[in-house]
Amino acid sequence: MKKTFYSNGKLLITGEYVVLDGARALALPTKFGQNLTIKNGKNNQMDWKSFDKDGSIWFEDNITFESIIKKESFSSDKIKTTLIEILHEAYLLNPEFIEASEGYTITTELTFPKLWGLGTSSTLINNIAQWLDIDAFELLRKSFGGSGYDIACAQKDTPILYWLQDDRPRIEEIVFNPDFTRNMYFVYLNRKQSSKAAIASYYNKQNNIAEVSRKIDQITEALLKAEDLKTFAYLIEKHEMILSDVLEMQTIQETYFSDFKGVVKSLGAWGGDFVLALSKNDPTDYFKEKGFPTILTYDEMILK
Repeated sequence: MKKTFYSNGKLLITGEYVVLDGARALALPTKFGQNLTIKNGKNNQMDWKSFDKDGSIWFEDNITFESIIKKESFSSDKIKTTLIEILHEAYLLNPEFIEASEGYTITTELTFPKLWGLGTSSTLINNIAQWLDIDAFELLRKSFGGSGYDIACAQKDTPILYWLQDDRPRIEEIVFNPDFTRNMYFVYLNRKQSSKAAIASYYNKQNNIAEVSRKIDQITEALLKAEDLKTFAYLIEKHEMILSDVLEMQTIQETYFSDFKGVVKSLGAWGGDFVLALSKNDPTDYFKEKGFPTILTYDEMILK
């Protein structure tokens, strides 16, 4: 037996943080993602290897079925402990994959560098859910937490609007391909942020979040109708200022790129991973001079 599964990575263009409180978010699946390959194994365990984009192994271990059933934790190995937590919740949702098996040989392969933060965890969770025929959103909720927009991107091959209604995910596939995508660039900051920590900080600082969500909804809707770069950039800048007030943080542009001739927006947890840069001219030289050499065009990054 050999089974292979694949899930898309993700970028959140609007609605970071407030998507947790029902705001509509614009999210884009990426051309990059993660593969999961399952083969028969033995010894009532999983022989697990995880490969980065360059072929290097970033995680390798044997995980016993007993560890999964008992949800065993390893203080010296956070990655193994997290993986067992996910597999334990998967076991509770579908115990047959352990009860009816002698073991597995499992490999995961990222098609993007792990540090890029395009969804190493969400693509894994969705792949496991596909393998075991369980609800990926439920698995996420029980294991890792979060809004679930990343799971939606893992499953969809087009841009989406994503929101929570009565704590249930709602997904609308949309067309998003404005003429000015040639003026949209994704810049890697190499400043990894913890989504869990960022969410906790958001909940500590929010105030009158229903009104904030309403404003973000309006911006997201207007962005989808924007016909030119100037209008789109104005709305993106407005979005940043609203979240800056809620989080009591400077925008990423104020912090690092105050002299940039264009607009820079945080994507996901503020201050980490990728940012969106809107510019009339190719900004590659500007960002390289600032020490950020990884710049991808919209067409290079986004699945359409």
